[in-house]
Amino acid sequence: MIDRRAYKTRRGKSGRQINRDQSPFLLVVVPWATILLASYLQSIPIATAGPLLPPLGFLFLLAWRLLRPGVLPIWSGIVFGMCDDLFSGQPFGSAILLFSATMLVIEIIDIRFPWRGFAQDWAIAAGIAVVYIIATTLVSGSRLTLPLFASVVPQLLLSIVAYPFIAFIVSRLDRLRNMRLRTIA
Repeated sequence: MIDRRAYKTRRGKSGRQINRDQSPFLLVVVPWATILLASYLQSIPIATAGPLLPPLGFLFLLAWRLLRPGVLPIWSGIVFGMCDDLFSGQPFGSAILLFSATMLVIEIIDIRFPWRGFAQDWAIAAGIAVVYIIATTLVSGSRLTLPLFASVVPQLLLSIVAYPFIAFIVSRLDRLRNMRLRTIA
């Protein structure tokens, strides 16, 4: 006789977990949609004296790529960069170049250091985000003078501090992405 208590799930429902499958739609769409939505959210007008909002689309790209290395292909930097260029107002091609270069740099880091902890990922994301923000400032046609650098420093610091929160959001979205669906057999 089979003991039915052995088959209880966490929510108290009876049944086995064998006939469950992941949604292929969620596996593909969740990372792409979150990065594109974050790039779009950056275009919402906020009245400030200088740049304050971190590059959300770029930070979500970093978080997805560092936390789940196999989810995004290397060429996805072109697509995300193109959408970010359209939403951010930067010269077309700047984010394409920087997003693609970021994907290549992270791929090289993954080959060299396959096992990393969160502190290393945060340091990698902070370094890449600082280079990205300074490069976008230079690509926009500005000269990096001391007053301009002082106005960019809050955006740099906010980007570094925001990465753990964005990584937390990405980890929760990854749980949603890996949610198992019941199939009817």
